[in-house]
Amino acid sequence: MHERRLNQRSINLTGLLLPLADRNLILPNVAVAELIDYQPAAFDLDTPPWYLGRVTWRNRQIPLLSFESACGNKIVIGDRARIVILNALGGRPELKFIAMLVQGIPRSYKLDSQLSYVDVPLCRLEKAAVQVADQVARVPDLLGMEELLVGAGLGA
Repeated sequence: MHERRLNQRSINLTGLLLPLADRNLILPNVAVAELIDYQPAAFDLDTPPWYLGRVTWRNRQIPLLSFESACGNKIVIGDRARIVILNALGGRPELKFIAMLVQGIPRSYKLDSQLSYVDVPLCRLEKAAVQVADQVARVPDLLGMEELLVGAGLGA
């Protein structure tokens, strides 16, 4: 009986649905450190188009990226724009957090192992697409996002 409860607990997860301009992303809530107000960031013209500069969060300078732009689409900074601070997973001492532009406030959803996969085109930074309630949500490649920043020399 005790094993069943532990097993059931391990397959349930709280996810956050992050609204972007052209898609929704779904992440486990533990991947998100904080949601902050949008702040324009200073950037260099010699950087990739998806890199929006650095934002200040808790006395740290965090690299800010546009997921849509990294997937080949245009950058949108709408009226409801916010920045989500993500916990970096790669174990790099110089890159503990990543900031990502979102278009609104994330919504919490209970997820389980019975997620339905959806067959839609994915960009290089997406692992899969799943059905979350009545919406299709993409699962971002968080390590891929880190590698994108580090590969462009923007991770430090």
